[in-house]
Amino acid sequence: MDVLRRRAASLWEALPASILELAEVFDQAGHEFALVGGPVRDAFLGRSSSDFDFATSARPDDTERLLRTWTRSTWDMGREFGTIGGRRGDLVVEITTFRADEYDGETRKPVVAFGDSLEGDLARRDFTVNAMAVRLPARELVDLHGGLEDLGGGLLRTPIEPDVSFGDDPLRMMRAARFASQLGFDIEPATFAAMSRLAERIGIVSAERVRDELTKLMLGASPRAGLRALVDSGLAAHVLPELPALQLEVDEHHHHKDVYEHTLTVVDQAIALETGTDGPVPAPDLVLRLAALLHDIGKPPTRRLEPGGGVSFHHHEVVGAKMTTKRMKALRFDKDTTRAVSHLVGLHLRFHGYADARWSDSAVRRYITDAGDQLERLHRLTRADVTTRNRRKADRLSFAYDDLEHRIAELREREEVDAIRPDLDGNAIMEILGIGPGRDVGLAYKHMLELRMEHGPLEDDRARAELLAWWTERNS
Repeated sequence: MDVLRRRAASLWEALPASILELAEVFDQAGHEFALVGGPVRDAFLGRSSSDFDFATSARPDDTERLLRTWTRSTWDMGREFGTIGGRRGDLVVEITTFRADEYDGETRKPVVAFGDSLEGDLARRDFTVNAMAVRLPARELVDLHGGLEDLGGGLLRTPIEPDVSFGDDPLRMMRAARFASQLGFDIEPATFAAMSRLAERIGIVSAERVRDELTKLMLGASPRAGLRALVDSGLAAHVLPELPALQLEVDEHHHHKDVYEHTLTVVDQAIALETGTDGPVPAPDLVLRLAALLHDIGKPPTRRLEPGGGVSFHHHEVVGAKMTTKRMKALRFDKDTTRAVSHLVGLHLRFHGYADARWSDSAVRRYITDAGDQLERLHRLTRADVTTRNRRKADRLSFAYDDLEHRIAELREREEVDAIRPDLDGNAIMEILGIGPGRDVGLAYKHMLELRMEHGPLEDDRARAELLAWWTERNS
């Protein structure tokens, strides 16, 4: 605990002079002013930030007036909730009037009520580690709910009774899972029990807010911990039911692996394959992580018991891609992210079989073309999908994918493969065949594209000859 205090004290001593100047402005005007929430927690964890959240006794109009003496760059999009923002150089501040929110019980939207004290404001926050404050300019720590102790123990606990806290704002249950991922903290047993009892209450929260929390969870340092919290509490059954559905009953002969545990391992392994900022898949990569999470959700509906006791999941990648699109649309993910993740889910089995029969150049070209701009992510998803404990099998698959990537690199050196087009475009086709725009041009283009896939780049004379031969046969 002393280590945490010393670490935070050093950061508070190093607070920018302009922040202390802002605190003096409010103090001299007779208003309380305190650094609150995440910035305080992060200071104890040794993390600095250029974004600062403050709570004050000043009402929004007064806050805006005082803030404008510190900077001309202000905004009031959060005025309805008592928040006024401002920027000065690289520093971004958000200042919120003490709150005492009330909830109507039917939606999670709070009825904003301004409070009169810092103590009351802290009591309405989600977890004790976020319910600490530092009064400024005095730099006095306010910790009424044992947040520092919980921070030292890596524990997530609500500052008031969890049933009351989660009943007021069910989104806090999603935040518990998110912080388990981001901070690596455990959820205190009574808090977790309340999550389980109130899990269905998450249904009153908007899909957009749930999506935002799930996104932050997936981008955290340890998504596995957050995902387990969602599943074990029952929250996932309401926000991402495809995940607990992966907990298939493993048959007595173990003809298939535990798909749920396999999925969590694939997520871990995909994260390990992300690159630095200069690489093709910079960490953290939401698309890759979501694809790893959802790649096998088509298995439960396609599971079949085969003669002899075996289990099959035929075409689960096709079914899974459709399910992925449906779920991500329900969670209001944007179209580009949804399309990319669904595309990867649909392609994740394409590599299987390469280890048994080396592909032709034509097959490699099709693999590159079908993957499109998701090829680098597909490389990583495919590698991450190998979770077998059979070392020989794992090595065989790894060596086979090494070979495929080498083949792709060789093709790239010899020809343009990242955006394969036929050797003759539409204008050339019309000129050679003496026809105008129409369906025949499209069919000819498709034929020439197939030749390009099969044989690689063709010399101009051969391309013309192939086109004319196809046209003659078509019209004979």
